Amino acid sequence: MDEIQSETRAAEPRRPDPVVRRIGVHDVVEAFVAGLRDFQAAPLFGLFFGGIYALGGLSILLSLTRFGMPYLAYPLAAGFVLIGPFVAVGLYEVSRRREAGETLAWGQVLGVVFAQGQREMGWMAFVTLFVMMMWLYQVRLLLALFLGFQSFASFAGFLTVITTTPEGLMFLAVGNLVGAVLAATLFSLTVISFPLLLDREVDFITAMITSVRAVATNPLPMLGFAAAIAALSFVAMLPLFLGLVVLLPVLGHATWHLYRRVVEPVA
Repeated sequence: MDEIQSETRAAEPRRPDPVVRRIGVHDVVEAFVAGLRDFQAAPLFGLFFGGIYALGGLSILLSLTRFGMPYLAYPLAAGFVLIGPFVAVGLYEVSRRREAGETLAWGQVLGVVFAQGQREMGWMAFVTLFVMMMWLYQVRLLLALFLGFQSFASFAGFLTVITTTPEGLMFLAVGNLVGAVLAATLFSLTVISFPLLLDREVDFITAMITSVRAVATNPLPMLGFAAAIAALSFVAMLPLFLGLVVLLPVLGHATWHLYRRVVEPVA
């Protein structure tokens, strides 16, 4: 019986890899416009997922203050943006349903979100969290290298040190460079893979490879999309992460529409 099953699996044809299309800057702009329309059409879903994301960021900030580590607020806030694509899975489902003309029901949307833990999406979540942990480890290492093991009484004190001393400026420069490399790497691995995994039955390795191919095929539009995400996220986090309540839904919906423009639909 086992031999028959093995032969059957071997005889199954390999699914073709997703086809990546070339896009332009106008496609990125139109994806943002479509994302804004989805948010306007289903604001409660967007505010729900955006609120969870903002609440998570605020909880992290309060925890750092509570445990006397306010100096980690900036690097942790920067790293927190990296897990946005995973939180936005529910938003991809909302956009998919609107695109297919399906009804939007809380039970169905949340059911799809929870079901992702049993699919390849769980592995992508692990990749995302692993990169975030690497980022936090690098921050602690750079703090020790450039600023020693001195403690900071407040975030304002930390800002004063990193902006007015040679060691602090070097920490800021190297830290931002390392962060940019990690962020660019994770963006390339996840920008298309998360919506692709939601949309199709593919493994997470194929999804990541497809995402990297999409960025390599369309470097300027995709890097422009990444730069827009970074700039908007920075502004949205300034008022105690509250801007993320609206920004995350728009970016999540926009990512779905960008995916639909980059990856050829299944015939």
